[in-house]
Amino acid sequence: MSAARISRYDLAVVEAARLGDERALIKLIAAAQPDIRRYAARNCRMADADDVVQETMLLLYRRLGTLRAVTSFASWLFMVAHRACLRLLRMGTGMPEAPADDFETRFAHLRPEDLRIDLSRAIQSLPEHYREVILLRDVEEMSVDEICATLDLTRESAKARLHRARAMIREYLIND
Repeated sequence: MSAARISRYDLAVVEAARLGDERALIKLIAAAQPDIRRYAARNCRMADADDVVQETMLLLYRRLGTLRAVTSFASWLFMVAHRACLRLLRMGTGMPEAPADDFETRFAHLRPEDLRIDLSRAIQSLPEHYREVILLRDVEEMSVDEICATLDLTRESAKARLHRARAMIREYLIND
């Protein structure tokens, strides 16, 4: 999530709402609802968009107090919406809920285009230095030595970044 997106929400309002200020919570819900509606329209099945907005706003109301850092509000909110999209998709297509530790089973039921979208989002969530190395290796198909030359890294650091980037992608996908 970009810094511009995070600063879209007044952090003082987020903090006040987190601490139980009803007026701040109403203001926050009013500000967040159009963003979640746009997100749901772009990323969820059309039949689920209204339900995703409703569930996300309900969870915002119920669980905002559990948010640890107000600066992560936007990321948290969109993750709630994303999970609601996935849950409704699973329910609508009859896919069973797979345990998080059963990685292959969990993704075997998804269509290839859904996997591509999830993988793209996982890659975009990476810090720049990890995203760069994973794109060079797995998209551009560069060798580790070519990556080292391109990014001016040692072989060990390039391999470590690649390993960490893949682990972060796997974690993102599992916790999705």
